[in-house]
Amino acid sequence: MAKRSFFVAGTDTDAGKTIAAAGLLAAANSKGLSSMGLKPIAAGCERTEDGLRNSDALMLQKAASIELPYEQVNPIAFEPAIAPHIAAQQEQRTLSADRISAMCRGTLMKPADFAIIEGAGGWRVPLSHRETMAHIPKQLNIPVILVVGVKLGCINHALLTAESIARDGLHLAGWIANSVDSDMACFEQNVATIASMLRAPLIATIPFLDDPSPENVASFIDIDSLLD
Repeated sequence: MAKRSFFVAGTDTDAGKTIAAAGLLAAANSKGLSSMGLKPIAAGCERTEDGLRNSDALMLQKAASIELPYEQVNPIAFEPAIAPHIAAQQEQRTLSADRISAMCRGTLMKPADFAIIEGAGGWRVPLSHRETMAHIPKQLNIPVILVVGVKLGCINHALLTAESIARDGLHLAGWIANSVDSDMACFEQNVATIASMLRAPLIATIPFLDDPSPENVASFIDIDSLLD
């Protein structure tokens, strides 16, 4: 497995997992590390002449220093932008944490210094009526980076998600505060409150960016705490 592998989870859909994950890859690249990014499940894909393609997965594919075929970056793709287990039901497919983890594990066997696996939605997004997205990092036994979309209600979402990660027996390696509401009142106070209550380092505070390119996001990330 890659020397340092992390699962990127979000407090919710649209928390900013992808721009944070791409920023982490860019930050690793800037340290001279080889990097790869995976998004094993993606809903909300576009049909192209090459098949279904997801913009988030394409961003990770481009941000990583190791070139991977799209099918390894995003092996399970659904066209409708709906919950993955519902999309799978509509196509009469079954999502299995065992199978998804095996796909990730196979790709992670490639030599790499730094690897990111981005989830879909929040920590408890279902894969089926028996399994959730959380089963993937549990089976891979890798630490988690939590992306908090800073908006009204984010403190509750962040604390509940962190509690769930701990309950599942996984290590929260760090968290990222991502501004998703440019007009949010008391942004700094919300971030400070979460920082005082989470037992994990704050590795980035990403402001609301007009150009959230991986390189711009990377400039706000303290990746050293993940590399020590």
